[in-house]
Order: sequence, then structure tokens, then C-alpha cells
Amino acid sequence: MGGAIEWFDWNVYAVFAPFFAARFFHTTNALSALLSTLAVFAVGFLMRPLGSALFGRLADRRGRKVSLTVSITLAAAGGLLIAITPGYDTIGVAASVLLLVARMAQGVAHGGEVGASYTYVAEIAPPARRGLWSSTSYVSVTIGTMAATGLGALLSAVLTDAQLHTWGWRIPFALGALFALYSIYLRRNLAESAAFDAVTPPRETTPRPGRTTLALLWRHRRPALLSMGLTIGGTVGFYTWVVFAPGYAVSAKGMSPTSALVAGLLAQCVFLIALPVAGHLSDRFGRKPVYYVCAIGYVILPFPLDWMVRGAFWQLLVAMSIALTVMAFSSSIIGVFFAELFPTEIRATGVGVPYSVAVALFGGSAPYLNTWLSGMGLHAVFTGYLVVLSAVSVLCLRLLPETRGRELS
Repeated sequence: MGGAIEWFDWNVYAVFAPFFAARFFHTTNALSALLSTLAVFAVGFLMRPLGSALFGRLADRRGRKVSLTVSITLAAAGGLLIAITPGYDTIGVAASVLLLVARMAQGVAHGGEVGASYTYVAEIAPPARRGLWSSTSYVSVTIGTMAATGLGALLSAVLTDAQLHTWGWRIPFALGALFALYSIYLRRNLAESAAFDAVTPPRETTPRPGRTTLALLWRHRRPALLSMGLTIGGTVGFYTWVVFAPGYAVSAKGMSPTSALVAGLLAQCVFLIALPVAGHLSDRFGRKPVYYVCAIGYVILPFPLDWMVRGAFWQLLVAMSIALTVMAFSSSIIGVFFAELFPTEIRATGVGVPYSVAVALFGGSAPYLNTWLSGMGLHAVFTGYLVVLSAVSVLCLRLLPETRGRELS
């Protein structure tokens, strides 16, 4: 539930940015205000590696439960701050500053959530079902994303354009903060993972030489760098087909916005079904064989899938469903695969930092780079870029060991 709420908060910002942009920035130029709002959105991505480092080390030193509770609290505080901050016309530039602070807080929390949540789920899962249990992390991602999109469609249907611009955009941020209260309660009552409690020697208040975060990451630099390389193809594929594809079908292929939205939501339903199936297969056949389906798939499929989208509803639905089904073979197990690569004392940091750096550099920039190249008629260049990154991920996967069944304590 906490993961779904964090992703809900993360995505309602993008969904409702056109409605609240003029509320936080100078309104003489609507486009300039929107671009400023989207720039603040990008800052959230840049804060994610910092959040992974801070909360990862907190999780590795104080416990997964502490880190998970603090991260959802910080994310909720950021969403609530956006919901209640007065507009630019009331407090001037302070409105812009508070929006930036709120988004930075959400970025830090979002980055911190990854390492602690992936690690916690892997450590509490029955060893024979770690892949299946790990898939719940991305199920929460998808539910949060779909809820943000669905609420955007609902409010657009029941509120007038003026109401959305005036106060309606505040509703999703307030709802996110409200639901987060229950998630905070749930996380405060979690049992700490046995793997963390079994760490010896006892955790010191001050780390000894050679056991600082940087020293431990350097000692495990090979799996950290390979896991980063393994992430880049999948994260660009995810932001291409979940975030960018529906808008591209509207702007470049002439599809109606409603049809594109419905196709995207239906494809994500397919994704929800595929995630636990792929996670279960990794428990039976191993992490690497399952992950290869996605890594190799995104070397082979991007150009055929692009060609398939020609403006009809069913074409976008089929293309997105195929793309997200293949994506499920990496998304479902990325958390457990990475968790099984690192020892307990560095696991949350080792999982979170490489992943967040890869997402910030490659995933966060993907929609903007794709939009820019497509605007110049060079969409095929971006598709080739995705293929190359996926080939790098295939190479990294070849260099990583099989981890299914590895002891985590």
C-alpha cells in the first residue's frame, strides 16, 4: 500500500501539472509556467539517488522498518505541502520555492523507498517464493500509476476546467496524504526482517573504518555497476511505453486522447497479471532466464512495436500490452535479483543507489528526449537508443551470477 501511495503521489504531479502550473509560477506566459513545473518534476528524479543513499544506509544500520516508515512520512509531507500551499498570486515567489521543496522531499523519499522496500520484501519472503513475493513491489507501482491516471480522468469528467485550475487539482495531493496516514500506521507495526536482526557483529552507532557506505559500495562495486547497467534498458523501456506511448499516439498518430488513455489503462491491467506470473517463473527456472526475456525482447521488439502503432485503438492496446508483458519479466524480479547480489550489511544501499542513479539518468530523461527527437522527426533515433541500452543490459546480465536460492541472512 505504501508503494502504491508513493507512486500515486509521484504521478499525480505529472497528470495535473497543466492545471496547477499557473498557480505556482508567474502567469504572464502559460507555457513558461508549465515548463517550470515540469522542470521541478525533473528535480524529483535528480533527488532519488540521494534518497537511496540516505535511506539505504538508514535501512542497513537502523532497520528496514525504520527506513520504510520515515520514507512514506516524508513523501506524504511533500504531497500535503503541495495541496495546501497558496498560489503565486497570494505569496509570490515563495509558492514556487515551496513547490520545489515539496518535490525534492518526494524525490528523496521515492529514492529511499526503492532500496528498503525491495530489500524488505526479499528478506521476509519464503526462499522458494522470493520471485513471486518480489513482484508485489511493481504491482504497487502499477496500481499507483493507474490510480493517478484514473483519478485524473474522473476529475476531468466531473469538474469544469475552471474548477480544476482553481482548486480541483489539490484533491489528489490531499487524498494521497490522507491514505499515507494509514500506510504509516501499517509500517510502524511491521516486524523487522530476520536477516537484518541476524546481522553480526552488532550494529555500531559509528561505522568502523572500511564499513562506511562508500567503502562498502566500493567493495561491492562490480555487482553495483552491473546492476546499474542491467537497469538502464528496462527503465527507458518502461518510461517509453507507460509514460510516453499514449501521448505519442495522440500527437503523432492522430488518436483521440480518450482512446489512448483507455488503451494505456487496459495494457497496464495486462501488466498487473503478467507480473506475478513472471515472478513465479523465476522461482522455478531462475532469475537470469526470466530476465533474459525482457532484456533480449527490448533488443528485438522496439522497432516492430513502433511500426504497429498507426492510430487505431486496438493497435496501441496490442503494442502496449506486448511491451508491458515483456517488461514484466524484469520488473517483477528486479528487486529480489538485486537483493540477492548484496550481503545484509549493504543490501538496501546496494539495491537502491545503482537503481536510482540509472533511473534518474536514463529513465527520467527518456520522455523528454523522446519528445525532443520525435519533434524533429527522429523518433527512430530514440528507438535505436532504446535497443542499444537494452543490448548493454543483456551484456551485464551475462556477467551476473544466477542468484535463485541464495541465502540472505
